[in-house]
Amino acid sequence: MRTLRLAVPALAVCVALSACGSQGGGGGTPTATPTGAQPVTSQPTPDPTLSPAPLTPTPPPGAKTPKPGGPSTPPGVGATTLSGTVQGGVEPGCVLLDEYLLLGGPRDVLTPGARVEVTGRVEPGMMTTCQQGTPFVVETAHRS
Repeated sequence: MRTLRLAVPALAVCVALSACGSQGGGGGTPTATPTGAQPVTSQPTPDPTLSPAPLTPTPPPGAKTPKPGGPSTPPGVGATTLSGTVQGGVEPGCVLLDEYLLLGGPRDVLTPGARVEVTGRVEPGMMTTCQQGTPFVVETAHRS
């Protein structure tokens, strides 16, 4: 009697699980969903004629490449120009101009003690590893 009490619930679970497994439409025609849409049975294949865009733009033939430390393009709208003497920061590799932390730009120009003129944008919300200065992303820099 005890065996029968254990066997009946186990049999009910097996029947329920096998019924769930057969609802996926193991062959034949797909079953309609409540909204009337057909279920997705496979992922679409990508179009081989489409290729991803290149990660870095290549200059057109005959284009001049800018010299290191020199301006490459005129400053954009909202750009700021600073001038003064570069100072070393408290962390290695960090350089400052007044209260601005200089990020990017030519490192051969932006050396401690050099008088420079830099153009770029102030980015006060940018996170850095340097412990001082307001981040300033350098677009161009040259010695003055």
